[in-house]
Amino acid sequence: MRDNQSEEKSLRIKDNTQKEKVYFKEKIPNLMAKIADKKLSQLEQDGVFVFPPLIKDMEDITEEQTILRTNPKNKDEFCTQNVMGFLGCGDERLIIESRFAEIGNDHFLHYLLIKVLAFPTLVDLRSDADNGAQIFNFLLFLFPYYLKTALRKGLFKKYIHHRYNDENVRGIIDIARHIEKNTPFVGKIAYSQREFSYDNYLMELVRHTIEFIKRKLCGNTLLVRVKDEIKLVVQATPRYEYHDRQKLIEINKKNPVRHAYFREYRALQRLCLLILQHQKHQIGSGPRQIYGILFDGSWLWEEYVNTLIRDIFHHPRNKASEGVQYLFDGRIGKIYPDFISHGINPRIIADAKYKPQENIGIGNKDYLQLLAYMFRFDAQKGYYLYPDNKESGDICLWMNKGSTYEGKVTRRNDICVIKHGLKIPASTGSYKAFAEEMKAREEDFTQALRG
Repeated sequence: MRDNQSEEKSLRIKDNTQKEKVYFKEKIPNLMAKIADKKLSQLEQDGVFVFPPLIKDMEDITEEQTILRTNPKNKDEFCTQNVMGFLGCGDERLIIESRFAEIGNDHFLHYLLIKVLAFPTLVDLRSDADNGAQIFNFLLFLFPYYLKTALRKGLFKKYIHHRYNDENVRGIIDIARHIEKNTPFVGKIAYSQREFSYDNYLMELVRHTIEFIKRKLCGNTLLVRVKDEIKLVVQATPRYEYHDRQKLIEINKKNPVRHAYFREYRALQRLCLLILQHQKHQIGSGPRQIYGILFDGSWLWEEYVNTLIRDIFHHPRNKASEGVQYLFDGRIGKIYPDFISHGINPRIIADAKYKPQENIGIGNKDYLQLLAYMFRFDAQKGYYLYPDNKESGDICLWMNKGSTYEGKVTRRNDICVIKHGLKIPASTGSYKAFAEEMKAREEDFTQALRG
């Protein structure tokens, strides 16, 4: 349990809301100073773990996105965006819940993590749990996803130097080592060779992380869904030695993966280092250190919606460069609509939006983007798919025709955009009850899209 002093230095807020700056100054002044109007890319450099990793060509989560942004309409307020998670500095901490959380239960975030990332269902993800343990659990649970994503590129291969002492000379003779080891001469030669090998410092780091997680209480449960990937890593690292762990940590810290093609391995490398260097008493140690883990609600929501409608919609992915489309002939104007219906009669374009549909949420830029996609694919119907905290029902927006200059603006009856919400249940009961109700709501949500 936390003492009163810790409680006084903790603040809980929700995504896509506004809150007066005075509350932050009273509760978490040091942390506020470190994160206010600061870009996610800067926070990541300071040690905060951001999921999914920041990639410049992503549309939803960008390097310029912030956690707390000064409200341009009211300089005394901070606005939160689509990011959820935990942040801390010293004994101050900030919990950013989904806007559907209630009384410390963020069942909605928990549900998304289970559906999209296969997080264990029997884990306590209450947002008021111990912050250090919570962050560490999240890092462990993310490992299978990062491992699977990286190995889609194949095993990481790199040139390394191996030292040998045998009769089959295949490299540069090491005179000093030869004299030391082979005097008197017994037929062996000491030499070294530069080889292109899978058994390198990064794959060894991944192997150490696998062995570390295996020893955890829920380790085997976490790793069972990546057993094929683990088998590949084990086969590629025959030189694995438990006692080499600290040496490999230091080597990987000095040699981050830099090549753009292997950016998934760069993300995996960073996660492995965080897991292997973790000691509970070190989380947030020191009054100046910022720590935490952040999740992009937009990405989670889009991938969750895909699990519901993947049988009737294609799902291009900007982040993975999958399913790229073009606006113009000659492969000009690269676009990634969120969802394109399998059927073409009628063709439907859908856009997943985590932000609210009212007020600061879905607006003109969103309308223009969706209409451009609809025009490109000859679709007369488009959808905004968003999580709804009200009984809003479908909101159908019919496109106008004509111009105000001629005074002949009328509604078209053939082109419309529909705001279609998935009603999120209250989080006041047990997680099991919440999940059961979500499944019932999902049926209603997908049925409308199936026609």
